[in-house]
Amino acid sequence: MSEKPVEATPAESDHKAGAARQIARISSAETSRNGLRRLGGFFAIREESPLRDRVASSLFCLVVCYGLWWYLTHGPGEERILGYAVLPSPAETFSSFKSLWFDRALTRNLFVTLKRLSLGFGLAAAVGIPLGVLCGCFSRINAFFLPLSLFGRNIPLAALVGLTFSLFGIGEEQKVMFIFIACVAFILSDTASAIQDVGMQYVDTAYTLGANRWQVIQKVLIPLAMPSVFNSLRLLFGLAFGYIMLAETIKLGSESGGLGDIINISMRRGPREHVILVLLIIPLVALGIDRVLIWVQRELFPHRFGGTGILNQCVRACLNGWEDLKGLLLRRTELATSTTTTTGKGNPAS
Repeated sequence: MSEKPVEATPAESDHKAGAARQIARISSAETSRNGLRRLGGFFAIREESPLRDRVASSLFCLVVCYGLWWYLTHGPGEERILGYAVLPSPAETFSSFKSLWFDRALTRNLFVTLKRLSLGFGLAAAVGIPLGVLCGCFSRINAFFLPLSLFGRNIPLAALVGLTFSLFGIGEEQKVMFIFIACVAFILSDTASAIQDVGMQYVDTAYTLGANRWQVIQKVLIPLAMPSVFNSLRLLFGLAFGYIMLAETIKLGSESGGLGDIINISMRRGPREHVILVLLIIPLVALGIDRVLIWVQRELFPHRFGGTGILNQCVRACLNGWEDLKGLLLRRTELATSTTTTTGKGNPAS
C-alpha cells in the first residue's frame, strides 16, 4: 500500500515561512555589511591601498588641477575669470617653454641654483651634525648652543637676506652662506634630538661590555641616530630649495642668477608665463632629488627603511678597511719603536 503524503499543519507552515523570512533578512544584512565593509576599506585608517589606486588618485588630482586652471583662464582676455596679468592660460604657459629654455638659459641657471644649494646645505650639514652629536651627548654643550639654535630656527628669512648682504656682499659667497645660516640651526637641533632619542639601555649595555665614552658615541649613539638624522636632512633639503629663491633676488654683473633671478625678472619685465613654468619646474626637480635621496636612505639603512643594503655594505667595507689600515700602521709604528729601543740598549756607547 502506498502511503499518503503528510500535509503540514498551519502552524508548521507559518514556522517555515518565518524561518525563510529570517534567512532572507540575515542574507540581506550580510550583503549590506559586505558593502559597508568594502566602502570602509576604501577609507580605512592607515591601510595601504593598492598601487593602481594610488596612481589613479594622483592622476585624478592632476586632472582636476589642470581643469581648474583651464576653466579660470580660457577664452578671450576680457571674458576670462582670471586675466592674463594674474594667471596665463595653460596653452600660453607651455608654448613659452622654448624661449625659457634657450633665451633664458634654463639649464645653466638650474645648475647654478643646485650648486649654491649643495654647497650651502653641505656646509650646514658638516657643521650642524657634529655639533648636534655633542649637544645630544652632553647637556652643558646643548645649553651653550641653545640660544644660537633658537635664534637660527626662528629668524625671519627675509631679514636674513639683508643680513647676509651686509656681511658677505652680493656674490656667490652670500648665497651659499644664506643657505648655511638658514639650515644649520635646524640640522643641529634635529641631530641632537635624534641622539637623545636613542634608548639608554644601549648605552648601559655598551658600558657593561667595557666601552669607553668615545666608543659609546662612535659605535652606539651615532649609528643608531643616523637613520633619523638622514631622514631629517632629506626633508630639510626640500625646504632649502625654496630658501635659495630668496638669496637669488640680486645677482652680480653678468653671472647666472639662478632660477630665483628668472622669477624676479619675469615678474618685473615679463613674460609672465616664465614665472609659472619655473614654479612648475622647481617641484619636479625637488621631487626627483627627493626620490634619489629616498633610494640612498633605503640602501644605507635597510633595517629601518627597507632595501637591499648595497650602500650599507659598501660603507661597512670601507670602515673595516680603514680599521685594518689603522691597525697595520699602528703595528708598524710599535715595531719600529721597539726595534729602536732594542738597538739603543744594545749599543755600549749609548
